[in-house]
Amino acid sequence: MSSLPLHTSPAEPTAAPQLSGWPLLRLGFRPFYVGAAAFALLSIPLWVAVYLGQWNLAMALPPLLWHAHEMLFGFAVAVILGFLLTAVKAWTGLATPRGAALGALALLWLAARVAAVTGPYTLYAALDLALLPLVAAMLTRLLLRARNRRNLPLAAMLMLLALANGVFHLGLIGVLDVSPLAPLYAALALIVMIECVIAGRVIPAFTMSATPGLKLKVRAPVERAALALTALALLLWVFAPAEAGWNMLGGFTLVLAALAQVGRLLQWQPAITRHRPILWILHLSYAWIPVGLALLAAARFGVLSMSAGVHALAIGATGGLIIGMMTRTARGHTGRALQVSRAEIAAYVLVMLAAALRVLLPLAMPLWLPLALVLSATGWAAAFAIYLFIYTPWLLKTRFDGKDG
Repeated sequence: MSSLPLHTSPAEPTAAPQLSGWPLLRLGFRPFYVGAAAFALLSIPLWVAVYLGQWNLAMALPPLLWHAHEMLFGFAVAVILGFLLTAVKAWTGLATPRGAALGALALLWLAARVAAVTGPYTLYAALDLALLPLVAAMLTRLLLRARNRRNLPLAAMLMLLALANGVFHLGLIGVLDVSPLAPLYAALALIVMIECVIAGRVIPAFTMSATPGLKLKVRAPVERAALALTALALLLWVFAPAEAGWNMLGGFTLVLAALAQVGRLLQWQPAITRHRPILWILHLSYAWIPVGLALLAAARFGVLSMSAGVHALAIGATGGLIIGMMTRTARGHTGRALQVSRAEIAAYVLVMLAAALRVLLPLAMPLWLPLALVLSATGWAAAFAIYLFIYTPWLLKTRFDGKDG
């Protein structure tokens, strides 16, 4: 992956490109960011209402599995695909899907989300399973054509996500003797690893570019150790049997991975970003990764439930990194300054509060879980409502500087 910021292309075009088509479909981040933010706004309050018995909705799959699956393969995957469909163009100089082709991909994603709550299960599963392999194949072809082998692992991770999704559906209908939760945990682990890879490239680069004279000393052994230990720890978390010996091994590996991730984050000097919200949201969100790993270790040792670690990684790390990257990359790719407003800062704070309330409040007061769900869902929904209010008009229009993209 290039160390260049996402919104910088490898070379300046010799002539200004001719703008054509609906701006929403000119680059991958546009439809997928709008769709993901709208889905985040609507789905979490819906899930809390269903969970608390305030809404009886006939879904294609059980409500708990719908919530877990759709936050991974609906929300997070949409942002990942929007990011990669945009980034691969910058990394390779080759065109990624736009216009009708991009619109078809976005509609396929949307159709699966709608079918989950309206259609028969077979239709939902067919739509849901189609998108990831399709985009992974497209991106792999472009990366190979450009001989950009360094980023092929990201395309491979998309295929692994597609595999996890397939196992989920086969387990759900009984074709495979697998708990549907296992492939969902595998999907969360893969998403965390994607975050670790991308964050390691962009967070130090963004931090240095915004801090004159700063030269971060990012030591390769620390980076490799953090990634390797995290991958091993998550692998054991997903696949190791729930037996005493495996629990101890998995727990200690998760602790080591958490410590390695703290060391990695400290190399990026997070304290220096405290006056730059567009940066501190990335650092603070990344800090939820070691927190989540430590909480998963506690679950392996039998001290806590698995839920705390899962939600630390899903809301704090994934949700936080998503809101941070969705603002930064959308600003860059619409030709706007990389300086967020008070409303966007409020969105950052709300996502972090949503994570803290969902993870920490039930740990302190288990009987307050319903309150934690309502408060966390309110903060989460408000954050993405702010994003939609600010960014939807920008994403529906041509870039502020008149360029293509």
